[in-house]
Amino acid sequence: MESLNPLQIALQQLMQMVKGTIELLPNIIVAIVVFIVFWFAARFSRRLIKNLTRKKKSRNLGLVLARLSQGFIILIGAFISLAIIIPTFKPGDLVQLLGVSGVAVGFAFRDILQNFLAGILILITEPFTINDQIVFKEFEGTVEDIQTRATTIRTYDGRRIVIPNAELFTNSVTVNTAFDKRRLEYDVGIGYGDDIAEAKRIILDVLRSNQDVLSDPPPEALVVDLAGSTINIRARWWISPPRRADMMDTQDAILTEFNNRLVAAGIDLPFPTQQILFHDQTEETDGDRSNQREGWPPAKGNNPKPRSISSSNSSVRQLASNGNGGSEDNTINSNEHQKPDTNYG
Repeated sequence: MESLNPLQIALQQLMQMVKGTIELLPNIIVAIVVFIVFWFAARFSRRLIKNLTRKKKSRNLGLVLARLSQGFIILIGAFISLAIIIPTFKPGDLVQLLGVSGVAVGFAFRDILQNFLAGILILITEPFTINDQIVFKEFEGTVEDIQTRATTIRTYDGRRIVIPNAELFTNSVTVNTAFDKRRLEYDVGIGYGDDIAEAKRIILDVLRSNQDVLSDPPPEALVVDLAGSTINIRARWWISPPRRADMMDTQDAILTEFNNRLVAAGIDLPFPTQQILFHDQTEETDGDRSNQREGWPPAKGNNPKPRSISSSNSSVRQLASNGNGGSEDNTINSNEHQKPDTNYG
């Protein structure tokens, strides 16, 4: 038998591959058609489930079922297509192969699987839904989409934030639109000389006259603090719906009306002030804690007398003669405390 050179061997193998492919071509075409059918069936099932749950409270659960059904149908189509192309293929062989490498895959895709499971739990438990406005750490915005890996929110200044579902599931999230109503509040500071009852009446009139403020629960005006410069009255009112744009519009109108009405009524809206008292140490009551006034203005007709230089010198000489201190030190101390004989009160 004549030996074949390597080129002839390669050509023979190539011809066998082409022949095998031609023989499998009908199976491949059928497998492709079957997979396409399952692909469209999966898309149809997802759309159908989403439409059935669109207007129900179980909308997020519908999203989970839609995505799971789509993936499951596509997986079945892939198995059937492989079985048509390769008749000896069995799904059990693939499961056995995945079982061998399951541990390695689990470690390699741990974060992905964690986010996937967290996404499924978020969609089932529904702590928030699409179009809810939430606050997560330093991010705040409207939920655009809840995927099995991450949740995307749109901030109020037009940015998109993608948050892994594992972060959302294991941390605190504030849902501003979880309920139909939301209470807002603002502290208004009035002067200590103003009429508190009149200020409360004006604040409540402003709140009751605003069409966006709910009458049930009724608005409130409560004194909450006697601050350093103001008496703080807290205005509280409820709005519906509790979305960010509605809240900002209502608050803008109410605070503007607060300022106009209170100022027109002669009620002061003071800014923080401080009073600093200087002690001049020139009065004869200095050092007497029962009479020392520490820089406060004197009472009318009861002005303390100024310190006398001569009396101070006499006190120094008396101390020196009694041996209570050196003459040089006492002279220095008396000179340091000498002030003009003038009443600064």
